[in-house]
Amino acid sequence: MEKLVYRSIRPSDRRIGLKRISEVENRILNGQMTHPTEFPWTAQLGYRNASGFEQFSCGATLISERYVLTAAHCVKGKIIRAVGALTKVRLGEWNSETDPDCFGTGQNRVCADKPQDFGVEQAIAHREYVDGATDRYHDIALVRMNGQARFTDYVSPVCLPKPGTQVAVGQRLTVVGWGKTETGRYSPTKLKLKVPVVTESDCNRMFNRAGVNVRINQLCAGGEKDKDSCNGDSGGPLLAEVNQQFYIEGIVSFGAVCGTEGWPGIYTRVSRYRDWIEGNIRP
Repeated sequence: MEKLVYRSIRPSDRRIGLKRISEVENRILNGQMTHPTEFPWTAQLGYRNASGFEQFSCGATLISERYVLTAAHCVKGKIIRAVGALTKVRLGEWNSETDPDCFGTGQNRVCADKPQDFGVEQAIAHREYVDGATDRYHDIALVRMNGQARFTDYVSPVCLPKPGTQVAVGQRLTVVGWGKTETGRYSPTKLKLKVPVVTESDCNRMFNRAGVNVRINQLCAGGEKDKDSCNGDSGGPLLAEVNQQFYIEGIVSFGAVCGTEGWPGIYTRVSRYRDWIEGNIRP
């Protein structure tokens, strides 16, 4: 396995993907809960239907001042027909039910900046992605925002892995999002979960039963009972931590029924698309 090497869209900026440590991190009792400064590259994609109703239905990851990375199925096809047009990118959200997001108590109480909202200037799905295909190959897309993100403690980009690098089987990666929990409801607060990388052969042993053939451009992780990415997490990041910097290794794509033991989630392997990403962004 080739060692992960730091590379970014903006190689002069060494602050991207940094692990954020909050002064109240050790007060959070739920091990799956995040704190407001954790994973500041996570984004939400908002949609509006013909009646004007708006909702956030996919996740994404900030990779530069103007772009977020997400799944192709979050920008075209079924989701647009069922939910509505992609109209918004929200950065810096933690708890959708509180405004502002505050943490700590007494003199240690801190309130986060308001989320940054942007319109969608352009959505670029991989040209070989086929809407409705069982295997969801090339499930990757870029969304160009209509303004530049302002980098803060709550909003900053993630690192991209070097082309061709691979994470080790068994390595536990972190998936982040606002998707469904064990209660069956969407979480208002950003959650995190560590899932183990699974071999392509073991992944295919399960998914071949469903007529799905996993390829090298995809990454399988998870398969533990009641521990999984789920509905609403689509397009969000699967992250590896290297020397206190986070790299986006995968994009939430699809899987079996959430949290089914033995059935890992399938993610788009970002390292296989580094050239595609760099070839489709502009200042």
